[in-house]
Amino acid sequence: MNAALKPLVLVVEDEADILTLLKYNLEKEGFRVATASDGEEALLAAGEQTPHIVLLDWMLPLMSGLEVCRQLRRNAKTRDIPIIMLTARGEEGDRVRGLNSGADDYITKPFSPTELVARMRAVLRRASPGMTDEVLTFADVTMDLAAHRVRRNGRDVHLGPTEFRLLRHFMQHPGRVFSREQLLDLVWGHDVYVEPRTVDVHIRRLRKAMNEEDELDLIRTVRSAGYALDTKSV
Repeated sequence: MNAALKPLVLVVEDEADILTLLKYNLEKEGFRVATASDGEEALLAAGEQTPHIVLLDWMLPLMSGLEVCRQLRRNAKTRDIPIIMLTARGEEGDRVRGLNSGADDYITKPFSPTELVARMRAVLRRASPGMTDEVLTFADVTMDLAAHRVRRNGRDVHLGPTEFRLLRHFMQHPGRVFSREQLLDLVWGHDVYVEPRTVDVHIRRLRKAMNEEDELDLIRTVRSAGYALDTKSV
């Protein structure tokens, strides 16, 4: 699977061996994995690159998992992220507290990686049907193909139809350089006559819509070659 298609999961766990095990199994199952080992680091990580789902340990240093969950739910940027609590606490009262704090599901240690992944996929389907197949992600940009919606760093990006198709093509092939002629064939189609310089116009429009002040321009111009989507300098 193209890396841009893989859902991003933030794993918040202070036990290094469990964190390593989770990262290995989740990457094997087709997820991208970001990690945090305490509550404050988790809140920073969730704010920098909005994950598709959070696996959140209850017992964390500096701040409990319950408090992390509450703060994620209070923040407009992160309040809709699905959260699964991971904990050794199995009593019904603790499960209720976890769910009342805003968690979407609750799984008790020890658990099997297979069960965890199944529960994650179920939560993702409920939160955003088709997301794992119809959402492209690159750096801080998320493109929901089903909803025809683009977001960067948590804000909506408004694109015209051609700019949307251009960005979709780039996000499906991150890092690859395409010439103007290739983009005309792949985005506009073989049967449409458009001047190659028209590509430059739409690239400028795409950049204007995508980039706010001090943000990295993700569309790289490669002299005498074309354009690419990546995080290298323009």
